[in-house]
Amino acid sequence: MGRRQRKRRFGVPPGSPLEKERRWMADEGIGGLHGGQGDSSRLITGSADQTVKLWDVKRGEELHTFKFDSPARSVDFSIGEKLVVITTDPFMEKTSAIHVYRIAEDDDEQSDEPVLVMRGPNGRINRAVWGPLNKTIISCGEDAIIRVWDPVTGQEIMSTKDHENGHKKPITSLCLSADKSHFLTGSLDKSAKLWDTRTLTLIKTYGTEQPVNAVTMSPLLDHVVLGGGQEASNVTTTDHRAGKFEAKFYDKILTAEIGGVKGHFGPINALAFNPDGKSFASGGEDGYVRLHHFDPDYFHIKL
Repeated sequence: MGRRQRKRRFGVPPGSPLEKERRWMADEGIGGLHGGQGDSSRLITGSADQTVKLWDVKRGEELHTFKFDSPARSVDFSIGEKLVVITTDPFMEKTSAIHVYRIAEDDDEQSDEPVLVMRGPNGRINRAVWGPLNKTIISCGEDAIIRVWDPVTGQEIMSTKDHENGHKKPITSLCLSADKSHFLTGSLDKSAKLWDTRTLTLIKTYGTEQPVNAVTMSPLLDHVVLGGGQEASNVTTTDHRAGKFEAKFYDKILTAEIGGVKGHFGPINALAFNPDGKSFASGGEDGYVRLHHFDPDYFHIKL
């Protein structure tokens, strides 16, 4: 498919805590990060060091640290950025959990007490996000089940537990559409599925040849992108094509594959579109984040 790649480097103030955290996360493993939907002045990150940190993006300064008893896997700001949902992994005898915190306008008044804690199922909760108007929380994880929670009572509202067309293996990723009317999930069962947010009705299924680790949707076109690939330890040749380490594009409506973008030499673990839909980023097991800018031909692809 038509595209061109441009290398970009991004910096934060030299020696700032955010720069140090960036290096530490590269060594120890980051669970998740989210920049919010507003002016992106604040960033929240979750890490395997059992902390979640709130940052000032412009100054590169740490604003607050939430401490847990297990690794943090996923973080997500609510609309308005007044709440955040955090998931933590099972650890020792603790089960997975979903935590909701209120974010104070004044950093000095930030509380460490959660508004709500929901104990999760067996296995990791790989993703939890806010639903439309912050009225629900949608989660997915290793048990291959999507769950919708009430963020006030903590009760489970509905799930795909008995859905005959649901995922058969762990769900690795979840991406909401821009209007939050539908969302996309990726799984190790070598498929991605499009769901109705309000009813959990399955809309579309996208089949692929490799386990899916990451999914995203274009905010501009009816395209979905899947990333993953065979684990590097299982690849028996140095040719990167053997592990299928490419981001694959599908027509959202017709479910047909329309192209792919190569470049990574290990499984793709993260994907995200630029809000303007003119570029996307991919992060891989090879330690690289790649920024891909589309050429004009991409916007006129027809099946």
